[in-house]
Amino acid sequence: MATPQTTKEGAAAQPAAPAPAVRRGASWAGKLIGVQGPLIGLVALCIVFSLTTGAFLSFRNLLNVLDQVTVLGILSIGMTLVIIIAGIDLSVGSVLAFSMMILGWLSHDWNLPLVVAIVIALLAGALCGWANGLLVTRARLPAFIATLSMMTIARGLANIITDGRQIVGYPDWFDSFATRRYFGFLSLTVALAIVLVIVSWIFLRYRSAGRALYAIGGSAEVARLAGIRVRNVTTWVYVASGLLSGLAGIVLASRLDSSQPSAGLGYELDAIAAVVIGGASLSGGVGGIGGTVVGVLIIGVLHNGLNLTGVSPFIQQVVIGVVIALAVSSDTLRRRGS
Repeated sequence: MATPQTTKEGAAAQPAAPAPAVRRGASWAGKLIGVQGPLIGLVALCIVFSLTTGAFLSFRNLLNVLDQVTVLGILSIGMTLVIIIAGIDLSVGSVLAFSMMILGWLSHDWNLPLVVAIVIALLAGALCGWANGLLVTRARLPAFIATLSMMTIARGLANIITDGRQIVGYPDWFDSFATRRYFGFLSLTVALAIVLVIVSWIFLRYRSAGRALYAIGGSAEVARLAGIRVRNVTTWVYVASGLLSGLAGIVLASRLDSSQPSAGLGYELDAIAAVVIGGASLSGGVGGIGGTVVGVLIIGVLHNGLNLTGVSPFIQQVVIGVVIALAVSSDTLRRRGS
């Protein structure tokens, strides 16, 4: 009979415990849901809506879907960066409205050149993001509370600027950004969104600063010990989110040919939903621009397809809520499987 070996100190060494069995089923399920699930879901939605309504797969309707998701796509890029560092930004919709009203107020009431108004509107969005970053990193407020406060402040300022009235009428060259199509299908606003997607994808995948965001989301303390300036990076991530929110406001003003203080209501929830549906984890450290693009398209296709089939907007809210719940559940399953 084999006897346990003894160490130099004379204590009996315990036999090595058997390695735990790998749950191959859970691992493969998590990988399938986490990586391919959103894309499979998008294809399935397209098939369902193409069977239920003949207008869905028309070239004109597909162009409408692209135009409709442009603003959400720009917002979701910033939201992706924030969620990767385990943050949240509830103010993106209100910052969008604030920047949009700054644009209209300066160009119409102050008669500034529209180009100057655009630059100042972008700076206003970035300033809101900077305030969010300082509240999170310096005041030590939870991101939820900090951005919730900014959501209320920015929405209030958007109404105060013009006493709640909307501003209508922009130059034709500004409106043409969203209405004029090149190569028969591509507007400048859609092209801008595509460029932002490519740049942000390269940044996250190939730049050390982009990889640092994943390190912060995985563990801020470990990232700090590794030499990453966590507070500065976090602040700049919120600045980027605010800047992109301001840019989304300008794009929306071009589409609507107006500035409205009520614009962007609920956009923050759609942006969070798109990022989570695309595979990002609200715990941080997981996510990517490719998944976010798929999530944005899923939200856009859902809204468009449900509108074409005559589904009530109230029921649409229920459907989006169910999709968010399923996306978060898939994230939980993926993390358990890994």
